[in-house]
Amino acid sequence: MPHAYSPIGWSHVRPEAPLVGRSAVITALRTLDLPFWLLRIKSGQVAVHPGPLDLQSTPGANALPVIARVGELTPDQLGDPSFQRIYGVKLNYVAGAMANGIASAELVIAMARAGMIGFFGAAGLPTERIVAALDEIQSAVPNRSYGVNLIHSPSDPRQEQASVDLFLARKVRAVSASAYMALTPMVVQYRVSGLHRDAAGRIVAPNKLLAKVSRPEVAERFMRPAQTAMLQSLVQAGRITAEEASLAANLPVATDITAEADSGGHTDNRPLPVLLPLLQDLRARVARDFPAAAEVRIGAAGGLGDPTAVAAAFAMGAAYVVTGTVNQACVEAGTSEQVRIMLSKAGMADVGMAPASDMFEAGVELQVLKRGTMFPMRARQLYAVYRDYASLDAIPVDVRTKLEAKTFRRPLTDVWADTEAFFSERDPEQISRANTDPKHKMALVFRWYLGLSSRWAIAGQADRMTDAQIWCGPAIGTFNAWTAGTFLAQPANRKVAVVGANLMAGAAAITRARWLAQQGVNPGDEAFCWVPRPLRATPAQPNPSREPHVHA
Repeated sequence: MPHAYSPIGWSHVRPEAPLVGRSAVITALRTLDLPFWLLRIKSGQVAVHPGPLDLQSTPGANALPVIARVGELTPDQLGDPSFQRIYGVKLNYVAGAMANGIASAELVIAMARAGMIGFFGAAGLPTERIVAALDEIQSAVPNRSYGVNLIHSPSDPRQEQASVDLFLARKVRAVSASAYMALTPMVVQYRVSGLHRDAAGRIVAPNKLLAKVSRPEVAERFMRPAQTAMLQSLVQAGRITAEEASLAANLPVATDITAEADSGGHTDNRPLPVLLPLLQDLRARVARDFPAAAEVRIGAAGGLGDPTAVAAAFAMGAAYVVTGTVNQACVEAGTSEQVRIMLSKAGMADVGMAPASDMFEAGVELQVLKRGTMFPMRARQLYAVYRDYASLDAIPVDVRTKLEAKTFRRPLTDVWADTEAFFSERDPEQISRANTDPKHKMALVFRWYLGLSSRWAIAGQADRMTDAQIWCGPAIGTFNAWTAGTFLAQPANRKVAVVGANLMAGAAAITRARWLAQQGVNPGDEAFCWVPRPLRATPAQPNPSREPHVHA
């Protein structure tokens, strides 16, 4: 265990044999709640001395050189402590809101019981499904933290408004806002509803908003107050009070901003080491003329598949971390066993981009699993046909025949009949437009495949799994590599609380190993590898300074 620097002091402590050597150092590094010192003994080995030490500045007779000190670092000490206080959690770890209920009520409940927070994946679900999920969550964990997703719906603003009305009526106090390029009246209404001053004159904001962004210009809109004109229009519509509008002028729209890097689903594929510092610098600039912006916490998401990545995010100053892809591989996720098995076999390069159903015409793409499914190739082919031809009738016979046989597995006339029936109930304007715009009709038909492909995956529909649309980021590669050869390699053993606890505990242990290396001591590769381990039984109210209760 080479040491590159001069001693930091001297000690007369005589370490005993069980505390000597590399294994003792590894054990000390993984005992997260105890600080320790390293001493060089005459044999040239390193000895561990736990607890306090009387450090001398001069050698003296029989003194041993002290070469390093590593302080305690428990998982609850990673990130911004105010996040834990505001959200009532014990770890700064968030299970993100994967759409269509993949981030299920069961997943959210498991996170709450483990002292973390999960967000129900409400995007893409009808209001009655969201109501049922809230019933389940609020009944199971009435006094624990949870959240729900609010997705920007430019093509269906009524659903966005219905979601906000539901969240306010059910007193949902944490919402994850996604896919916003600009603020909408709905997201502003949620944030400012209930604003008031307490007895000391301080503004109290009951509703917390985490905005998931990948562009600085969008982040800035959430760091500042809502525009006066939008607030006044909400007052005039009777959706907020004049007092709430007045107080909102002093409040950032977001409580927290999540820097979304290279994630599954909708993503701009941004590198986290670029995006996170950009948003941190932006916050400092905005705070110069709007000081309240300094209170907006900035978290990290995307590419967080093992403890090293989580440790790196916290080292860059992330207030909290958000995971998504790794949670979809867990048993509580609202998806099929077939999907979990497919994810367990995926590597970093087994993902790719494909057209998104909700923004198909604009060419917007999302990141999905490639391995084991034809969906990315077939979805890109649909977009190429849409781009190259003016209508369904203009598609060459051989191309149409192939699409009907391989992709749709039925005549396009039948697909249109189903599409027409669907939109006649949900959004009749789409049908009216399609009847006068052949290009739009083609888009709706192609979106039939794009929309159902994710449902086939969630349902595990055996005859359509080759067309399964599985949202997935490259983090699945590091997750599978990290868990290989451990109990977490088996899909049946992957539980969100176990995964989250190990990611956080591993990040703390790896950070401590980095502290040691920065003092000139190389603890070896083993010190930077956290092997997943089961959770111990935890009491109802675990000691937050000792989370996450993993076996040493």
